[in-house]
Amino acid sequence: MDVLRVPGALSSRLPGRLGESASGPVVSLVRLHGVISPHPAPVPRSVLNAANLEKVLERAFAPAGLSAVALLVNSPGGSPTQSALIGDRIRALAAERDVPVLAFCEDVAASGGYWLACAADEIYAHPTSIVGSIGVISQGFGLDGLIERFGIERRLYTAGGSKSRLDPFQPEKTEDVTWLRGLQDQLHTQFADWVRERRGDRLKPGDTELFDGEVWLGRRALELGLVDGLGTARAVLAERFPDAEARPVESRRPLLARLGVGSPAAGASAGWAQDALSAVEIRSAWARFGL
Repeated sequence: MDVLRVPGALSSRLPGRLGESASGPVVSLVRLHGVISPHPAPVPRSVLNAANLEKVLERAFAPAGLSAVALLVNSPGGSPTQSALIGDRIRALAAERDVPVLAFCEDVAASGGYWLACAADEIYAHPTSIVGSIGVISQGFGLDGLIERFGIERRLYTAGGSKSRLDPFQPEKTEDVTWLRGLQDQLHTQFADWVRERRGDRLKPGDTELFDGEVWLGRRALELGLVDGLGTARAVLAERFPDAEARPVESRRPLLARLGVGSPAAGASAGWAQDALSAVEIRSAWARFGL
């Protein structure tokens, strides 16, 4: 495996700490690590959404001497709406401050993770990074046979014929699947349009495989135009902004959490089962890419 060396000009500044005074230009580093979901994280900082990133992004674009913002992306994807909200917020702040945004794909920038990367003006990947998955997926379980086996009767009452679509305790209906695929097609079109808007003529012309949900390693992603180059944040930023202080910007943990207060009670709360299920779903999202 090739190791990209860090020129001394930047290595002496990495990692910087938020709050340090800057005597010159600054590059803000924003780590976008986790599954993209509107739900609270069962494990601290394991979930990305517009709410928990709002203050982080505002602080990242705030320094007076800001030269650029670097997004360190490591995400298997998740909610399309949250992906779009985060991406739109990044673009709005970049336009407001008139600074370039660079994205660096780490282990995986797939599905919603690649959506986030496309919020940048330039995208870089490591040769081993997993990139792409421009598609839409829905998943669930059919439990109607299970409850029948145990003699459980399902009772469901609705006002409106569409309220019980895709109920996991009822047999799957063809019309429900058709409806779901219609939604998926609309979301897929919006995803592809976002990629085309952000990547423009850098995409390999006429290559329909870009939008079939496939993933590629960094070198192939470069050939397809999904990324602009291969390299790490340290190496690329050192070359592009040799005089800048690279400054990580992270979310601030609540005071009680920093003091170690409240954790045992949270573990014993009535929501432990939901937290456990969320943790399994998060692990499953990473496992799809062998991580």
